[in-house]
Amino acid sequence: MMAAVSVWKYRDLEELGPEQSATLVQFSNGKLTNSENVAFQLHKNIHKNNPRKKNQLILSAETDRLMYVGNNFGPSALKCNSLCKYFVGVLNKTTGKMEVCDAQLFNMQPFFPGESATEGDTKEKHTSYREKVDSLIEAFGTNKQKRALSSRRMNRVGNETLQKAVAKAAENIIEKKGITALASEAMLIESQDQSTFLPPCHADAHKPEDVYKFEDLISPPEYQAIKAHCVPLKISTAEEICKLAQTGNYFSFVLESLKSLPQDEDSRDHRCSCLFYLQILIRLHNLKNHEFKHKGSLGGDVAEVVKNRLMKNFTVLTYNNGRIKNVMPTSMKAKIVAYIIALALHINSFQTDLTFLQRDLNISENRVLDIARAMGLKIAKKKVDMSGGTAEDHKIATLSLPLAVRSKPQGRKRKKM
Repeated sequence: MMAAVSVWKYRDLEELGPEQSATLVQFSNGKLTNSENVAFQLHKNIHKNNPRKKNQLILSAETDRLMYVGNNFGPSALKCNSLCKYFVGVLNKTTGKMEVCDAQLFNMQPFFPGESATEGDTKEKHTSYREKVDSLIEAFGTNKQKRALSSRRMNRVGNETLQKAVAKAAENIIEKKGITALASEAMLIESQDQSTFLPPCHADAHKPEDVYKFEDLISPPEYQAIKAHCVPLKISTAEEICKLAQTGNYFSFVLESLKSLPQDEDSRDHRCSCLFYLQILIRLHNLKNHEFKHKGSLGGDVAEVVKNRLMKNFTVLTYNNGRIKNVMPTSMKAKIVAYIIALALHINSFQTDLTFLQRDLNISENRVLDIARAMGLKIAKKKVDMSGGTAEDHKIATLSLPLAVRSKPQGRKRKKM
């Protein structure tokens, strides 16, 4: 017995108009369980002369509760109609033939009387995703979501009010002072920006020691407080310096400076006090943010007056998780480096080795050089003899008058790979 053979025939839109093609329907807010209670109507555009409009269709479906509308054109139409081609086949079991014709998909959306489709499309187009979500929260959200929505809207109103107040205040200031006076003030503030992380600079001084004054680096109360703790640095022999280095508590710049202490007792005491204070500044720079909460993070040999001033000058208070704590942002770290360089200049007759400082501070060479140039120092290269009979190229900063003026780079600087 031979098996039945089925054949299929495609019927093009030339034979069937667009309104006669198969129609596939999906509802945006649910599934249709019973189609018998739904009255469908298909509406065709009558502008046949316009080839763009002759295939435009609108399908309506009316139930006892709502009316649904879908179309195959405009913003609300399904994008798949233009990207894909759909077919529907109907098999005649008696003849064994299947008729295949084009199909169109319609997305049926609820339609409310008094609201035209054009108005709905325009409103949908101008409604943001955030506004749509807020509307859903208003209608169906939980109490917690509604409280959060109300709070966010109140904050937005507060921000708008603040912006209006700031704009109004700015207008009043401009009217009162004038643009010329504001421009001069802006230039003055810009010129003072550099001093936010540099020590007080007296560029018109006649002597190097007056450019960055010692009193601006170490206050008299601090200087008196550190004298009692710098006794371990008052050493004279190479063996004592070697023992001090073996403890691991002192930085290389301090150890190198101890090799050339002056013979005069007063000058020697002054140099040791400065080195001890510089040692504390390097410790502070190298601290992690989580270490600021420990009182002894700077060491037990640091007087309370010194700790208080360092925390006030080189850290920032922040409020987090219900607590106030000190943190050190990048700008404050740069400020500490600048104070360390200025103090090192006083220690070494206004010429200091930046390479030792850079290694003690664990920062890049470009970073320390940028800060030194911002301070008006002249940078040179010098061979330095190291232990083991080797020599290294070190960067030396010198404070000489007049201060070096850093020129602005011309054009864009190529990034090093």
